[in-house]
Amino acid sequence: MNLTETILPMPDDYEGKVIATLLRADSTAPSGRAVLYLHGYIDYFFQTHMAERFAGEEWNFYALDLRKYGRSLLPHQHAYYCRDLHEYFPEIDAALERIASDGNTDITLLGHSTGGLIAALYAAQGRERMKVNRLVLNSPFFAFNVGWFKRAVAVPAAAWLSRLMPYAAKRNELSPLYYVSVHRSMKGEWDFDPRLKPRQGVPLYFAWLGAIRRGQHQLRRGLHLEIPVLVMHSARSSRPRIWNDGCMRTDIVLNVADICRYGWKLGDDVTDVAVEGGLHDLVLSRAEVRERVFKVMTEWMNEHTNQINH
Repeated sequence: MNLTETILPMPDDYEGKVIATLLRADSTAPSGRAVLYLHGYIDYFFQTHMAERFAGEEWNFYALDLRKYGRSLLPHQHAYYCRDLHEYFPEIDAALERIASDGNTDITLLGHSTGGLIAALYAAQGRERMKVNRLVLNSPFFAFNVGWFKRAVAVPAAAWLSRLMPYAAKRNELSPLYYVSVHRSMKGEWDFDPRLKPRQGVPLYFAWLGAIRRGQHQLRRGLHLEIPVLVMHSARSSRPRIWNDGCMRTDIVLNVADICRYGWKLGDDVTDVAVEGGLHDLVLSRAEVRERVFKVMTEWMNEHTNQINH
């Protein structure tokens, strides 16, 4: 699928020059409806089948590679680094302005994992949030999937340390099994650039932990969104130490119970859907599962096209 790529220059930050990248796929028929997609952590936009699906359903599709991710990572930058999730708001502002200037008057904000947490916060606080008519979240990162000690002691301590040492980091403990489950060179179907979405070896910056923790705490206090929200996730999670077939049928990154528990903090109009057999990124699941995912998403979006924003 042909994607139009636009570089969005951003104001410099504490590391210097910053850009974001906006990708676009036009609907198969003239449409004033659009989807803006935000990717997750250690991620970038490569899910062209998702762009094709939405374009075929007469939604203009846009995706952001956020600053310091994917196509937007510059040589002097620390990959995937941030000190506050609000750092991403300027590129979302710019993207929404561009989408509106393209003639779109009905916009769905769609976020996956960390992008889901960012999207939720933006829908509550972002400068251009009034342009967003509905919110769709694919396995949003609402809580750390760790034991009580790490959640209650280690993460807060790391966040505090980052104030003194902004680039303090440790080895990332994300399981490489998720990469195995999705990349076509292993057990999965998908071809993506391992330089932009590596299997392992990425530093876990304490400042990033602090940014995520603060964002999650904002959610738990309640975001009071006035737009409809669809929260989708796998029906179950697992934490395998070695490969097994369950890696292809469960969320092995997040605990779906946390997504269910905190999803209701988004607002008064929240629809929660558990997807049997879903992976962490639901749209990368097996063909029959992702077909169900797209069907639920598009039907829900169409049902809510007449919702008046805010």
